[in-house]
Amino acid sequence: MSAPHQMIAAAIQRERNRAGKSLSALAAQAGIAKSTLSQLEAGNGNPSVETLWALAAALDVPLSLLFETQAPATTLIRGGEGEPLESEQSDFTAVLLSRCPPNVRRDVYRVVMQPGQVRRAQPHPRGTVEHMLVCSGQMRAGPDGQEEILQPGDYYTYPGDRLHSYEALHADTLFIMVMEAP
Repeated sequence: MSAPHQMIAAAIQRERNRAGKSLSALAAQAGIAKSTLSQLEAGNGNPSVETLWALAAALDVPLSLLFETQAPATTLIRGGEGEPLESEQSDFTAVLLSRCPPNVRRDVYRVVMQPGQVRRAQPHPRGTVEHMLVCSGQMRAGPDGQEEILQPGDYYTYPGDRLHSYEALHADTLFIMVMEAP
């Protein structure tokens, strides 16, 4: 079992127990198979970003809590490094750059996305706000009905607790996404 899989397995089990949910109840609420959840808690499988976000939403915790470890005083992640989370819906790869410290709910991601498919995101926990900063390429992002076309240097913030989407309009679109939750 790899270190990220161990971390995710322990965090899912810890948060499921904290929430007082059975394996069946959490799987149903997250919209995944009970066998899939069982495999993830055993440290097996390779969960997609959608699966992890669905579990985090069902547990009412930020996604970064599923990667909880003691953070070092300094962190340097060079471009192209980090543990990627891949989408099942589109060519979308996110790398968690910074997880929230206790009592602060903020996640920072470096995301590279390819054109061709829209990544539709389910609402995150109530009060979540997303911040997008496009570094290169071009994309369309935002809540349903309020999507905007973003160019390099454009910043867009919107409620992440509503249906929203991301779509790369150029190859290798790179953006920074910050998710904040109360």
